[in-house]
Amino acid sequence: MGEGSFWEGGIDTGPVPEDGSAFDAIIVGGGPGGAAAAGYLAMAQKKVLLIEKGVWPRDKVCGDAVGGKSLGHVAALGVKAKLEETPHFRVNGITFSSPNGAEVNVPLPEEDIAKLEAGYALPRVQFDWLLFDRVKDLVIESGGSVIQDGNVKNIIHHDGVIEGVEVEIGKRSGIVNSYSAPWTVGAGGYRCPVAKTVVEGLNNENMVDRMHYCAGFRQYWKGVKGCEGDSGSIEIHFVDTVNPGYFWLFPLGGGVVNVGIGMVLGEMDKQKKKLKALQEDVISNHPLFKQRFVDAEFIKGSGKGWQLPFGSPRKGKNMQPRRVFAAGALLVGDAASLVDPFSGEGIGNALVSGEMASRHIIENRGGVEYQEELWGLLGPELTNSYKMQQTSKRKWLLNWFVRKAGKKPAIQEMMTEMIASKEAQGNLHSKWFILKTLLF
Repeated sequence: MGEGSFWEGGIDTGPVPEDGSAFDAIIVGGGPGGAAAAGYLAMAQKKVLLIEKGVWPRDKVCGDAVGGKSLGHVAALGVKAKLEETPHFRVNGITFSSPNGAEVNVPLPEEDIAKLEAGYALPRVQFDWLLFDRVKDLVIESGGSVIQDGNVKNIIHHDGVIEGVEVEIGKRSGIVNSYSAPWTVGAGGYRCPVAKTVVEGLNNENMVDRMHYCAGFRQYWKGVKGCEGDSGSIEIHFVDTVNPGYFWLFPLGGGVVNVGIGMVLGEMDKQKKKLKALQEDVISNHPLFKQRFVDAEFIKGSGKGWQLPFGSPRKGKNMQPRRVFAAGALLVGDAASLVDPFSGEGIGNALVSGEMASRHIIENRGGVEYQEELWGLLGPELTNSYKMQQTSKRKWLLNWFVRKAGKKPAIQEMMTEMIASKEAQGNLHSKWFILKTLLF
């Protein structure tokens, strides 16, 4: 898993800023959303404080796929060329299977592959290291500071306005510094302290809706049959025992594969299921996979679980998918509940929201405008993905669709277009379009 590679080493972020220092913006969380917000702000010559709870190198449990919408931001932030020089798996298609075992391979658009814009799969410890290291330089060059091992203990606010943070410097050190800024960006994942203050503390709203949250479990394996090489397809399998949800195989190159499973939390509650046990059963007993894992080797210590806050629309809510702002604060990425409810992909929406949040801060625009622009941009695709997630509960429909797609190139072309253009997903909910495509 990349032992001896530079991204397995530390990152020097310089001295911790003095207690009481003021900044133009404070970013809580150094993953893709926070790094994007910090990087774009720094490039606009804003003085930024970027706070990361972990210490590099640090892992983030994820499917490890970096899709098309991510790559423009990866390039704009100055990371794409360096990423291309490091080991990765080039994604050129997606293989789907239905509960009855039917399969179809959907190629990604040839023009995107030719321009190296189709997608990658690489470990998050590697991707996040490259992104954070680059953004760290941008932040420091523009007069800002970066803190690792910084545990945000308190969000400072008065009369509903967020004004800064209190940070413990080092775990159990007892050293707590205060920093102020007119803007604070919450990018700390599904348990982000800024998000908890914005959603629960200041607005008394429910942050976790278990029907709009997913549990994920990931392992790394070596030697899984059919996952050799450094380019090819990632795999998404809708199996009987995981519904709504799926089992995935995402090759990372060099014979290593991200093997995982995800399922809606509320459905897990109803069905009384545990993801680790479900995954063990699929690997050991499912007819599509048991032979593929016969000679495979599990990488010890790589099994980890996490939660994904979906961006699916909530009934009866004025702010979708949920509130993402307060006076003086904006939320991005998982902290804003932006994970795609069908694919489980979150990196792209984290980068998109990070850039958007930085732009609103630079222009000093209000949080309501941010919420409206964010949902206006991502809402249509997230809504369609939620409809697709709900449709996937109907096993007979998945079986029929995948079997039909495997025999009909026109359907494969339609799926390729939907992967390349999220807006095209809306066609899935046009009864005439589906009838015409499937039957004629």
